[in-house]
Amino acid sequence: MPPKYSVIVPVYNRPQELEELLQSLTTQTVKDFEVIIVEDGSDITSDSVVATYASLLPITYFLKSNSGPGPSRNAGFEKASGQFMVVFDSDCIIPSTYFEAVEKYLAVHPLDAWGGPDKGHEKFTTLQRAMAFTMSSFLTTGGIRGGKEVGFQPRSFNMGLSRAVIEKTGGFKFDRLAEDIELSIRMRKEGFRVALIPDAYVYHKRRTSLLQFYSQVEGFGRGRVRVGKIHEGFVKITHWFPAMFLIGLPVTVLAFIFNQQLGVVAVAFYLIYLFGIFIDALRKTKSFSVALLSIPSALVQLVGYGMGFLKEKFGTLKT
Repeated sequence: MPPKYSVIVPVYNRPQELEELLQSLTTQTVKDFEVIIVEDGSDITSDSVVATYASLLPITYFLKSNSGPGPSRNAGFEKASGQFMVVFDSDCIIPSTYFEAVEKYLAVHPLDAWGGPDKGHEKFTTLQRAMAFTMSSFLTTGGIRGGKEVGFQPRSFNMGLSRAVIEKTGGFKFDRLAEDIELSIRMRKEGFRVALIPDAYVYHKRRTSLLQFYSQVEGFGRGRVRVGKIHEGFVKITHWFPAMFLIGLPVTVLAFIFNQQLGVVAVAFYLIYLFGIFIDALRKTKSFSVALLSIPSALVQLVGYGMGFLKEKFGTLKT
């Protein structure tokens, strides 16, 4: 009898992260799932890691040429036998009650697709926990990443899809950069039942340095503009906020030069805003170190996303 869930994980040069994800899957309280690992043309493969867990989990592992996470997930869908496809990023750790939470929710609210929030794990570095906070904070994202239920768009770090959704939509259209958002929009347009399952969260690592984080969020900004080019009306004021934040930085400098009073007001706005992020992080993470690092993390996130957004919007970045 086929499993109810097929877990699809594309991986690219991240065997150590994959090992942590597989370890977390062995602890699931609901075990009605299979695991499909798609090696996306990696130079550093995960075959030895998969071999370690082959006796602990029902795993299918295969290699393909590099094409990006979107096509790799589609390739995984073709190998899957489950009723639902569950997509995780390789840098996630899955709480033991993940599938239990999904089962409880689906028993009351039948869905065609779902997503869940991401959180920072206590074993993550302080910087990773700070980045996890700023990526999910209402103050930096407007609550668009797992914080709201109305119009929720599942993200590919934590996304469940019925077989009917895959067959109707054809899966991911973009190879990378907002490929999950684009698919989520098409699911909504097709009339599928999509929702946030608040208790089906994952621990999602961020990059190990602010420079890597900058590169990642710049891609997010570029991806949002790409989505807007295909789906009219899906670039909203929330998505413009990082760009406005970025533009405001040189404007503040110019204000100081030509109108010091105006410059002081602008600086005060930035300081109050960043202090608000610090207080919110301290309240939610209960860690002064995480809260302190949330300030540079938020700056990198907003500037990086804003830069990618503006470059893609006005065609200064060729891809």
